[in-house]
Amino acid sequence: MIIESRANERVKEARKLQNRKERKETGLHLIESEKLVREAVASGAKIVSCFIEDGFAFVPPEGAASYVVTRAVLESLCESQTPQGVAAVVQTPALTPPEAYPSGLVVVLDGVQDPGNVGTILRSADAFGAAGILLSSACADVFAPKTLRAAMGSTYHLPVWQGELVPELTKMRQQGFTALCGDLRGSETMPALNTSVALVIGSEGNGVAEAVAEQCARYRLPMRGRAESLNASVAAGVLLYVVSEAMPR
Repeated sequence: MIIESRANERVKEARKLQNRKERKETGLHLIESEKLVREAVASGAKIVSCFIEDGFAFVPPEGAASYVVTRAVLESLCESQTPQGVAAVVQTPALTPPEAYPSGLVVVLDGVQDPGNVGTILRSADAFGAAGILLSSACADVFAPKTLRAAMGSTYHLPVWQGELVPELTKMRQQGFTALCGDLRGSETMPALNTSVALVIGSEGNGVAEAVAEQCARYRLPMRGRAESLNASVAAGVLLYVVSEAMPR
């Protein structure tokens, strides 16, 4: 049977997941495109249900409910202007920070509120081999549709946690991490780094909160032009490169 109505109950329940409150209450999120669904499956994420456009060749993962829908119904589930054949409801992984953080480079986001920036930073962290990403509670939802699209599948490539940054940075420092934040008031000289680094990126408007910055060595990217600062995701990309190159091998 093909679902032709946007008012279908299963479709309505899935569409509610475009709302952050609904995602938090249900522990589910909604993804779109065959690529993203396959990335989620490969990561071991639990796919609850798939909505597949009539005529689109896609085999749903084992155990997932499957519904064939019209193009109009699929478009109602997706925020992108040109949905790519399939959308899926996925169980959101636990975001509780670990007792012991994995060694290497952990990216920490302090109040980064733009979903596109969060997704882009997550993708960059993945590209530079980060061991995970920790977000403050004030950050954009990492499982929001726009964040997921910007991350291009990287959401499912590395651990994502959310928690209070001051105690988590204290814990990381006790575990041998160098805590480093990008700060316009910092030194342009990179401090000595350990083999594990917590790299803190601040919010678009206010930067790193003072209580968080006090846990860190402050580093300012050298800027030779007249721009006051960089976009959060651009700054994060440059910092990830600089820090990963400076870390002991």
